[in-house]
Formats: sequence, C-alpha cells, structure tokens
Amino acid sequence: MSQVGFEQAGIAIERPEQFAVLHSSVERVFTKPSVEKFLKKLVSNSVNVRDFETVLNKKLLEQVDATLASSGTTALALWGRLTVADQGQMREFYLTRLEELDLGLRQKYNKIYRYY
Repeated sequence: MSQVGFEQAGIAIERPEQFAVLHSSVERVFTKPSVEKFLKKLVSNSVNVRDFETVLNKKLLEQVDATLASSGTTALALWGRLTVADQGQMREFYLTRLEELDLGLRQKYNKIYRYY
C-alpha cells in the first residue's frame, strides 16, 4: 500500500495584483530580520498568532513591513479587495508560514501559539 501525501488543489488567484502585494508583505514579515519583531507585536497586542483578521485590523503587518507601510495602502484594504477564495488562500499561506517558523521561536513565543 503506497502513501500519497497531501497536495493542495491549484486554485487560480482571481485578484493577482492585490494578492501579490499582500503575499509579498507576509513573506517579508516572516524573514529572519523581521519575524521576531512581528511576534513581539503580536504579544504586545495580545493577538493569537493564528488570528489573521485581527493582525490585519490592528495593522500589525504595516508596523513591521516598511514596504507595505509606505505603499499608500493597508493590508486590510488589500484583503478587502480579494475574493473569498483568494482570502482563503492568503489565510492558508499565512498559517503555513507560521507553522514553518523555527521551533525555538515557536517555543519562545508559545503564549501566542496557544489555542486558548
């Protein structure tokens, strides 16, 4: 019996420009020089790491990503322009990046990784 790994279905992005800008911002936030600053912002704002909508509402991406902050738009505005399917893919991307973080960082910031 062979095992087949999970493979995400390829769903086309309907609003590629807005998706790309938000995707790039999330990527920059999870780079080595920025990720700890982002996690500290989550802690200081009492935001659960998996609550992407609260991250957007509190403008935490803009507080860490200077490129987005100087772009003249906000992550929340970009999010609002995405279709529901695009939003789902963006949320999945964000959550995947969270789970890919170094175990040491995840343990250091375990308070915001908890479900309760």
